Amino acid sequence: MHSGSQHLFDIIILLSAAVFIVIAFWKMNISPVLGYFVAGAVIGSHGFNLIHSAEVMDNLAEFGVVFLLFIIGLELTFERLIAMRIHVFGFGSLQVIVTMVAIWCISLAFGVSTNIATVIGGGLALSSTAIVLQVLQEKGSQASQVGRLSIAVLLMQDFAVVPLIVLVPLLAGNSEHSLISSLAGSLVQAAIALVLIFITGRLLLRPLFSVIAKMESNEVFISTTLLIVLGAAFITEQFHLSLALGAFVAGLLVAETEYRHSVEHAVLPFKDLFLGLFFMTVGMSINTELLLNKLPLITLLSIILIVLKTSIIYILCRFFGFKSAPAIQAGLLLSQGGEFAFILFRLADELNVLPSEIAQVLMMVTTVTMAFTPLLSVLEIG
Repeated sequence: MHSGSQHLFDIIILLSAAVFIVIAFWKMNISPVLGYFVAGAVIGSHGFNLIHSAEVMDNLAEFGVVFLLFIIGLELTFERLIAMRIHVFGFGSLQVIVTMVAIWCISLAFGVSTNIATVIGGGLALSSTAIVLQVLQEKGSQASQVGRLSIAVLLMQDFAVVPLIVLVPLLAGNSEHSLISSLAGSLVQAAIALVLIFITGRLLLRPLFSVIAKMESNEVFISTTLLIVLGAAFITEQFHLSLALGAFVAGLLVAETEYRHSVEHAVLPFKDLFLGLFFMTVGMSINTELLLNKLPLITLLSIILIVLKTSIIYILCRFFGFKSAPAIQAGLLLSQGGEFAFILFRLADELNVLPSEIAQVLMMVTTVTMAFTPLLSVLEIG
């Protein structure tokens, strides 16, 4: 089959699986996110192998998280973000550090080396931005106490990805620089990227949207919005940051203008489409043969991860003055592995820091815990 026709056929398969399986899950009053996971698992290479351009789909799926973070940025303002600074930099930093150290110690107890334990701890300390925010959105709980805390923690985790990605090549011995100089360099790059987006946005956004609004062209308005989102994501990606971080900052800048609601309306269809695709690609990564062969180990590690992260977040919540119920809810909501874990584990595998078998098991644990998040979030979030 011609490559263009193959891509078209794959898209038809994806949309068909999404429509029928997600509707079935909705009828059973089960989170659509879980439906996307199942749909991906059914049509993926470990299911009926109906998709033959998985790499293209993976690249498209990244935009789901990009648009999601842009929407979150639109719903915040710089003032609200500053007001959340204690939770972002205080709570969020402690969550990453404490979780990473705890998993590092547990990994050593399983008999792995220090370098492997460091990669495992860093990867599993992160949660899934896409799934957590989607669950919050389904419940309409972004502005709740648990919702605000979750967003703060996820933002800090996005910042933490930068030093973790720098760390992996250092552990592999592939860097000529020391840890301190490499981290300092990455932080400088991050600052430059964010300042560049901030200055450009402050100078251009309001005049640009003013001209576009006078044209009264819906197509040009949507194109301009997409240009802003993808342009900001491109800038941060060039500085080795996450695509989603640039989109989030762009959202914050647009939120300061009078056009925020129009922009949000223009972006929502793209966010929903690509985010569903993201969840399906995660489902496609579920290796049923590996899952069955190592079911006891994967189950044990998944339970350990969920219990450990829930416990750590619960204790930190209580320390920061949260009541018991929202502390438990926040812990369960953030207890899974995240999409950035796939990036870290694949990079560590390619650089021979992490044995391939361990990397596969860890990615399976990450996928399983992500899939169970909608079920763990059944408690009312208040």
